[in-house]
Amino acid sequence: MLKKKEKYVIAVVGATGAVGNEMIKTLEQRKFPVESLRLFASERSEGKKLEYKDTEIAVEKLDENSFKGIDIALFSAGAERSKIWAPIAAKSGCVVVDNSSQWRMDPEIPLVVPEVNPDDLKWHKGIIANPNCSTIQMVVVLKPIHDAVKIKRVVVTTFQAVSGTGQKAIDELLQQTTDLLNFRDVKCNVYPHQIAFNVLPHIDKFLENGYTKEEMKMVNETKKIMGDR
Repeated sequence: MLKKKEKYVIAVVGATGAVGNEMIKTLEQRKFPVESLRLFASERSEGKKLEYKDTEIAVEKLDENSFKGIDIALFSAGAERSKIWAPIAAKSGCVVVDNSSQWRMDPEIPLVVPEVNPDDLKWHKGIIANPNCSTIQMVVVLKPIHDAVKIKRVVVTTFQAVSGTGQKAIDELLQQTTDLLNFRDVKCNVYPHQIAFNVLPHIDKFLENGYTKEEMKMVNETKKIMGDR
């Protein structure tokens, strides 16, 4: 359990990615009580400097001793890295808030939206899962309705930014936009089709039930968060 302190030692894992960068900005914008901030990413980013407030912080690579002395670790480094490093971080005594899909449906790990199910934080064992972005905003609206009358069915349409796919997708959108506005052919590397000035009608892979993984994330995560499994 995290002890209440005036300031906390914070780590951001996946600091050089699009979401990691936003985490750093949010810590500053929200004036979170940070005693010190440590930034972690892959070996290829080691030594790269990122801005936080009026200082530059060098990015470190992860090892088994990285989390000693850290109070809270914010993870946004993908499911595979979270699977390896989140348990190591939790064992070191820090609380992990994981942004990947790795732990969301694990029955031993709470999946939390603070405005909806904050009490689930009470039974965490060092790792707290963060839901899919579409799920988060949806359950904030649905929870009071569900408590009052019990929802049977929800029809949802989401329009999602390329940032959800990561920095490479953002770069591809920018490059394709530049190419099209200059009457050049576009190249597709991240997505199977042109994304600039376009909308792709599904996200992630299709499953055997005919729904995509993104759609089933919203179904399963919503049930877990609202205690309606």
